Amino acid sequence: MKTKLTKKQMLIIEFINDYTMSHGVSPTYREIMTALGLSSVSAVAEHINNLVAKNALKKIPGAARSLEVLDLNHTETVELFNRSLEIADPEERKILRQAADILGLEL
Repeated sequence: MKTKLTKKQMLIIEFINDYTMSHGVSPTYREIMTALGLSSVSAVAEHINNLVAKNALKKIPGAARSLEVLDLNHTETVELFNRSLEIADPEERKILRQAADILGLEL
């Protein structure tokens, strides 16, 4: 399910993704704190834990630099919904769009 993230959470996700792409490893909590001007490492930890709970991030407990941004687009699900919408009657389209909205899918 696509999860709605706060602006701060989106900034953290984008930073982790960009950092990982350019360095080959995820950033440390301290690097995230410094880059985004957060007040403490514990504030970063709280954001990270919330992002893990929202299934936006994956981490290996006890392992350094183990943050992994999870794909929130669910392209296969969106494609399935779009194909179903093409052949659905008007009532089915309404139901499919409501279901997509509940799941947070952008069709």
